[in-house]
This record gives sequence, structure tokens and C-alpha cells, in this order.
Amino acid sequence: MNSVGGIQADLVPGTVVIPEQIIDYSWGRKSTFFEGAEQAVTHVDFTYPYDEGVRQSLIEAAKKAKEQIVVGGVYACTQGPRLETAAEINRLERDGATMVGMTGMPEAALARELGLKYAALGIISNHAAGRGASIQGIRMEDTYAAIEQGINKAHKILEGLVMSHGN
Repeated sequence: MNSVGGIQADLVPGTVVIPEQIIDYSWGRKSTFFEGAEQAVTHVDFTYPYDEGVRQSLIEAAKKAKEQIVVGGVYACTQGPRLETAAEINRLERDGATMVGMTGMPEAALARELGLKYAALGIISNHAAGRGASIQGIRMEDTYAAIEQGINKAHKILEGLVMSHGN
């Protein structure tokens, strides 16, 4: 699960989204298991960063749990811990991002290096800077309330996913 800000207009606080792509704007994070002189350079295909089978399983689990989700979109991973400026969000939107967060990378790439099936379940915690209700600024108390709402939805989806794979 990732807490993300909604750039796209329909990604309002409390919404759960299953992105299909990611753009990494973070820097300085260890981003590979293959570093150092003793390690061979290892390349992995990252064309589709999220495992489609896991994504489809999450979508089906959401349907069974009767939880509304948004399927698709592009997760922009920024450095943090500060939130972005309105100008930075404008740039991310021009780049094709529909949501923004700080925790989507390098996890997705590291999972790929290890051959782990990985997908993201994003909880929209706030409108991104300069969008929706955040035009005047982001209120952290509203963000925490939206995270709580989204976590409840995500727990139902994940519970359904686990139960369907346990049978």
C-alpha cells in the first residue's frame, strides 16, 4: 500500500487506485541489489513495472469486496519527505503522472530484480498541491482522515485477495 496524492481530478481523498506505470523522480536511494565491484551489472526489464497477474487479482478482490477502485494511472515517485509544490505537480502532470507519492520506488525495481510479483495499491490521501481542495494548501488532519478511510477499503481488498488465494 502506498499513500499518494491525487493529481488526476477523479483521484479524490479516500479513493483506492491500482496504477499500471511508475515514473521515478527520487534520487540517492539504493536502487539495486547489484552494486559494488564484486557484482556484475544486471539489467532487468522494467517496461511494465507492476505484475499484471497481481494487478488483476487485486481488481477481482476489490470487485468481490464491493469496493470502488480506480484502475490504471501513473504513479510519480518523488524524493520527499516534503510535499511537492504546485509547479512540481504541474510538471508531473505534463509528464503523464496521475498520482504522486514518495514510497513507490525503489521497491518496485527491487522486487523485479528478485523476481517477485509486485503491484501497488494506492490510497489517495489528499489532492496533490494546487489541485482540488489543496489549492489553498494541504491540511494534514484531512490527509490523515483520508488515509484511514482508504486503509479500511484496502484492508477489505487485501483480505479478499488472501482468502481467494488460500482456497
